[in-house]
Amino acid sequence: MERTLILIKPDGIQRGLIGEVIKRFERKGLKLIGIKMMTLDEAVLREHYAHIASKSFYPGVENFMKSTPVIAMCWEGVEAVETVRMLAGITKARAAAPGTVRGDFAMSVACNVIHASDSYDTAVKEVKRFFKPDELFEYDKTEYLHVYLEDEIAGNR
Repeated sequence: MERTLILIKPDGIQRGLIGEVIKRFERKGLKLIGIKMMTLDEAVLREHYAHIASKSFYPGVENFMKSTPVIAMCWEGVEAVETVRMLAGITKARAAAPGTVRGDFAMSVACNVIHASDSYDTAVKEVKRFFKPDELFEYDKTEYLHVYLEDEIAGNR
């Protein structure tokens, strides 16, 4: 099973969308294995956004992400990274498809309700960045009997 990170960003917190975001991923059949509210500091944000830290707009992104706590979540499932990206919608929220989190609830590139890992390799790094091993939980999700066939589970990481 793959694991991936989702952060509910400050706009999602302020707008009361926590439950709506979680509901969408639960209804899809993904398994929540870690969740916590946390305040992000400059060091974590610089590491997390290293790919844009040198851009002129980065200080605004950093200030936004430090403006309120965020909700960090680790989700697990077959091809979880790709599935979460599909449910999240594209980063430019005003162009995101209706039915996606960003398409339904956001208009901005930065204020787009959630962050979602963009690849399997990135997800591995991001989950480690935001969660200690003892903050992630292994448990049987009996619902999986109705979400996947056994060979789908066996054939995935």
